[in-house]
Order: sequence, then structure tokens, then C-alpha cells
Amino acid sequence: MKYLDPKADLTFKRVFGEHPDLVMSLLNALLPIPEGQEITEIEYLPAEIVPDNPLRKNSIVDVRCKDKLGRQFLVEMQMIWSPEFKQRVLFNASKAYVRQIDSGEQYELLQPVYSLNLVNEVFEPELQGFYHYYRLVHEENTDRVIDGLHLIFVELPKFSPHTYSEKKMQVLWLRYLTEINEKTREVPKDLMENPEVKKAITALEESAFTDAQLLGYEKFWDIISVEKTLYNSAERRGLKRGFEQGIQQGIEQGIEQGIEQGIEQGIEQEKLEVARKMKSDEMPVDFISKYTGLSFDEIKEL
Repeated sequence: MKYLDPKADLTFKRVFGEHPDLVMSLLNALLPIPEGQEITEIEYLPAEIVPDNPLRKNSIVDVRCKDKLGRQFLVEMQMIWSPEFKQRVLFNASKAYVRQIDSGEQYELLQPVYSLNLVNEVFEPELQGFYHYYRLVHEENTDRVIDGLHLIFVELPKFSPHTYSEKKMQVLWLRYLTEINEKTREVPKDLMENPEVKKAITALEESAFTDAQLLGYEKFWDIISVEKTLYNSAERRGLKRGFEQGIQQGIEQGIEQGIEQGIEQGIEQEKLEVARKMKSDEMPVDFISKYTGLSFDEIKEL
């Protein structure tokens, strides 16, 4: 049996955007929900429009839902980490919180918003653990909390079932997200023994997708590969160029400013190089423009 990777846009939405029982299980396993207040029923909400940045359109997978208590849950699968991601998560969660009531309604009607963000990269290398939970707490008395926004980030590459002792369902869902992919031929028995995880794995069988869907699945990974190349290379070049510029400009202007400028220049230069390669491969101009952000005129001049 051949399987697809559950982290891709197509598969993640099929599993968690079409099966209420599975997304409920995932949320109950990974969210810091108080005992006795577990999610027992959910209603899907319309997905938000993804950001205008063409390099981010296929790196984000959204599932939005709420339970019978009115609590809202935002789930995102982020394939590539970027510094602005935390701010975007805070913005989306705050927007969902504010939109619960209309002007003139009582604030008591507001219910908590939980934002679960599964990240396929390590973004906190200096922190131990893969699970990061943010909320509004009193600085000196952390037991004093302003309830409302709950932001959870999970660094998937840090997870290992051999080094962490989480709840059983938390381990099973994290193993599902990190162990199942195109190379999987035989699923571990303990994953298949759980009915919810088994259902989610069955939904990943390649035979369940049309040829058009499989083509879109492959294109998703192609775009992720291009994006990783673009940002990783640009960051390396930008840091080097920024460091050199910072020294030349002197202590007064600061190395930090030079690094920032270098990163921006490196990203722009990398866009041009990626576009040249795509153009040499005879890819359509509109396709190149969509995934590099360059205008038609800029591409034609390459």
C-alpha cells in the first residue's frame, strides 16, 4: 500500500477538514484544554483567505472550527518557518476573538480562541521541548491568567516518541504526522490499532486520490522545494553580505542594519536566479510570476 504525506495541503485538509471526529481527536490531544472541558462536537467554519504573498500560498494549511460552547479552533500546518509567522498567528487569533460579537454586545459572550500551529521546522533551537504554549499571564503571579487567546506551536522535527512521555493520543497523532509519508509501505501496528488514527491513515492511501489531485500534490512539494531553496540561500547570502556591509558602514550605522539590508538584497537576488532557472525550463511566465512575485516585464527581461 502506498500513502501520501499527511502534512501536504491536499491530505491535511482531507483528513482534518472533512472528518469532524478526527479533528476533534487531534485538538483534544494537542491543546491545553482543562480536564472535563474536552471538545465533544464541532462545526466547521469557512477557511480564511491565505496571505497575498505568493511564496506563502501553499505553505499554509488552515482548518477553522468551533465547538458547542462557542470556543474557536484554528489549525495550521506550516511547512517552512519564517520570522513573521508568530505575528500572523497572533493576528488571526485576535481577529477570530474580536469577530465573535457585534458592536454593542456584551463582552461576556466572548469565548476562548485556540490556535494550534504545527510547524515542520525547528524555530526555537535554544529551547528544550517541541511544545510551546503562549497565553496572557501575570508576570509575577503566573496563576493569574486573562483567558481568551491560546497560541500553541509544535515543532514536529523535535518530536520523538522515545524521548517524550506525552498523553497516548498526543503521541499517536504526532507519530502520524511525522512517520507517515510516501516511503511508508507498512504502517506500525500500534498506529493501526487506534480506530481514529487508522481512519486518518486510510484517508492517505494513494488509490483514494484522482490523477488530478495527485498532480496537485506533487506540485505542492515542488513549490515547497523552490521556497526552501529561495529562503535558505537568500538568508545565507544576505547574512554574509549584511555582515560585510555592516563593517564597511561602521559601528555608527551598526552591523544589525547591514544584515537586514543584506537579507533583503539576497532574497531579491535569489528570486531572480530562481526565475531564470524556471524560465530556462520553459515554465509559463504566469507560473513563474505567481511563485516568485516578479512581474511579467521583469521575467521577460531575464
